[in-house]
Amino acid sequence: MPTREELTRKIQDEKQSQGLSWKTIAEAIGPGSPILYTAALLGQMTLTKAEAENAAKLLNLSETEAAMLTQPPYRGSQPMPPTDSLIYRFYELVQTYGTTWKVLIEEEFGDGIMSAIDFDMQIEREPNPKGDRVIISMSGKFLPYKRY
Repeated sequence: MPTREELTRKIQDEKQSQGLSWKTIAEAIGPGSPILYTAALLGQMTLTKAEAENAAKLLNLSETEAAMLTQPPYRGSQPMPPTDSLIYRFYELVQTYGTTWKVLIEEEFGDGIMSAIDFDMQIEREPNPKGDRVIISMSGKFLPYKRY
């Protein structure tokens, strides 16, 4: 049985050899979020059985590999701090603005956290004459800390 890392590599190889985009793959998997589907294929989220079967058909995966896509992964396997420059910029944003986000969220909502489980995200391109811009919108349910 392959490891999850080997399966991720196989998925990336199939994507490249077939000339597919993540968007095209997501459309073949189902009606859900392309971000969630991409995260699942990269080993960070799960797919339903039907979604995994659709992915397997497109990406030439075995039944065993499709089943692996439905199993809870070991999330957050990136080194800290991240070494990839694009990923590192997000780490830099948290280092710079994390305390600001914290106090502003607490001021608005109270003592708690923003869920990364009950969560939505969109990534968009905004044309700009000075260079296109990346828009990332994140929406997570507010979870107040409970007293007990």
